[in-house]
Amino acid sequence: MRAVVITRGGGPEVLEAREVEDPPQLGEGEVLIEVAAAGVNRADTLQRHGRHPPPAGASPYPGLECSGAIVALGSNVPSRWSVGDKVCALLSGGGYAEKVVVPAGHLLPLPEGVSLTDAAGLPEVACTVWSTVFMTSHLSPGESFLIHGGSSGIGTFAIQIAKHLGIKVFVTAGVDVILDNIGGSYLQRNLNSLGVDGRLFIIGFQGGAKAEVNLQAVLARRLTIQAAGLRGRSLANKAQIVSEVEKNVWPAIVAGKVKPVIYKTFPLAEAAEAHKLMESSSHIGKILLIP
Repeated sequence: MRAVVITRGGGPEVLEAREVEDPPQLGEGEVLIEVAAAGVNRADTLQRHGRHPPPAGASPYPGLECSGAIVALGSNVPSRWSVGDKVCALLSGGGYAEKVVVPAGHLLPLPEGVSLTDAAGLPEVACTVWSTVFMTSHLSPGESFLIHGGSSGIGTFAIQIAKHLGIKVFVTAGVDVILDNIGGSYLQRNLNSLGVDGRLFIIGFQGGAKAEVNLQAVLARRLTIQAAGLRGRSLANKAQIVSEVEKNVWPAIVAGKVKPVIYKTFPLAEAAEAHKLMESSSHIGKILLIP
């Protein structure tokens, strides 16, 4: 099969589409997907630099989400899944390829009204936002929400789902929950922007991992600071998140209340160009690769 290989650590030019071996034999509870499209994420650029390696046992190729069709089933796969089903999936790696092996618990059905290509832009953002903002920070209807990087894939999704659930989305001070992918350089401003019992959830460090802050606000306003990624979680935890996303987010997508925002698609062989666009931060929404 064809896959994008990281030939060495470095800039986008180190990405090369090559012929590689097909995925290994399916294990218990796994399915094989013929990839229709793969989402490009900021974490993929970090992996390219050698700073975000795949978990043990995961595919060495980048790509944390994809869409496609099931072409083979391993043993003990739940009966809801069959060969030929159109799906999208949360991955630990391997999306930049023509085929990828996925635990059945990390599959999501293709939402009605969403194209198979566009669906590749849903799993990572939906699982990231739902697991952090809702499952952990417990953002609730009537509360307020501030998100940095509102034009990113995560930002465009988070704004839509929050508004759908009756949450006030703000870009000013005094909010209940902040989802931050900037990190160090925004930390003090984030703390200053939170109201009483506010929660800050950090999911990235585009502005650095170190900061000097005045912690007085944390005590005075009973603030909570949390941080987590998605890729390094256990398979069981990811399956739980995927299940919650299907139950709570998928109905909003099917109803047309939340839509994938796709900025541009590239052929698999042009992964380097996709990474250049990602790192320029000039896009709005998701970038996809098409095998």
